[in-house]
Amino acid sequence: MEKLNVFVVSDSVGETGEQVVKAAVTQFRPNFENTVIRKFPHINNIDHIEKIVELAKIQKAIIIFTLVEEKMRKKMMELCNQSGIVTFDLLGPMIRLFEDQTNQRPLEEPGLVHKLDDEYFKKIEAVEFAVKYDDGRDPRGILLADVVLVGVSRTSKTPLSQYLAHKRYKVANVPIVPEIDPPEELYQVDRKKCFGLVISPEKLNVIRKERLKALGLSDDATYAKQSRIEAELNHFQKIIEQLGCDVIDVTNKAVEETANVIIHKIEQGK
Repeated sequence: MEKLNVFVVSDSVGETGEQVVKAAVTQFRPNFENTVIRKFPHINNIDHIEKIVELAKIQKAIIIFTLVEEKMRKKMMELCNQSGIVTFDLLGPMIRLFEDQTNQRPLEEPGLVHKLDDEYFKKIEAVEFAVKYDDGRDPRGILLADVVLVGVSRTSKTPLSQYLAHKRYKVANVPIVPEIDPPEELYQVDRKKCFGLVISPEKLNVIRKERLKALGLSDDATYAKQSRIEAELNHFQKIIEQLGCDVIDVTNKAVEETANVIIHKIEQGK
């Protein structure tokens, strides 16, 4: 079996080219027998291309490349043709197709897809974190979080956690209930990361009554009584004074507004 030598040349990390090459090679050599695939990532100047072409000529290699800059693609084709090297441009034809269809010039910026991937995975990680450490279910998350939200029930802790997670902040939230002592971790967290959420008793009364109705329960339960709400808010105030963290009044704020206040404070504190 003749040896197959393939160079994968990229101006980014080279994963796209490598995966396409492997997908094609396995149709002929499922176990990559007598096959060498060598990756050349972050190739960003003509000198690099010249040296790779020289090496490919010596090793009788095929060059598969993913280069977003037109001048780099042209130079690669030119040098390969001059040296009699078999080559294939993976991205060029597709870039030209989209250029024709959109009447736009490509950015020609290497690695954009990986930047998007990084942002995507950070968001997913933050969302999973917010779910795992929602409503104080695991206090260990408090010390791992970028943001810690503290408040009585129905102060938008969970939707706020999810909104911030989509901004790639890892958020843990802790409910404050008079009958239950806050976790010790709450007193150990950096005060700049901790935010108390307060709301007017009247507004909270309305919200809790609506919540009870949605659950098919009577709206005169203790949970929605004014006396209970005031007791919870008084207890919350005592905890917040111990923590010494910022307090945000969410009475008439949308989740987005509260999130923007928190993001601004967090970024200022960095």
